[in-house]
Amino acid sequence: VQLQASGGGLVEAGGSLRLSCTASGRTFNTHSMGWFRQAPGKEREFVAYIRWSGGSTSYVDSVKGRFTISKDNAKKAVYLQMNSLKPEDTAVYYCAADVGTRSILSFLTDVRAYDYWGQGTQVTVSS
Repeated sequence: VQLQASGGGLVEAGGSLRLSCTASGRTFNTHSMGWFRQAPGKEREFVAYIRWSGGSTSYVDSVKGRFTISKDNAKKAVYLQMNSLKPEDTAVYYCAADVGTRSILSFLTDVRAYDYWGQGTQVTVSS
């Protein structure tokens, strides 16, 4: 499975960006996809996930009400709509796929639940 993330950039505080992640290869066993982010000097942090079947979602508290994760099954794509961006949202954003053994929902906030990762896309929010 290959994941290609795009959509990052430089935006002023209060602005919006939409990240996209497209999956290719052996994707038929994909159970969930997630977005994580990593700021300089910090550990990779869970942002949001979506279950491929059923569409259950979850978000880290700091982005609730501002970010929305969605998917397009036909395009094998997952999106992260980010509104009301803050400087503290600045990070490299990674998409990830849970493939094969299905992880339970509570584990999907952990990097270890995911088998494949995209290359990351930089999001910079200026104050």
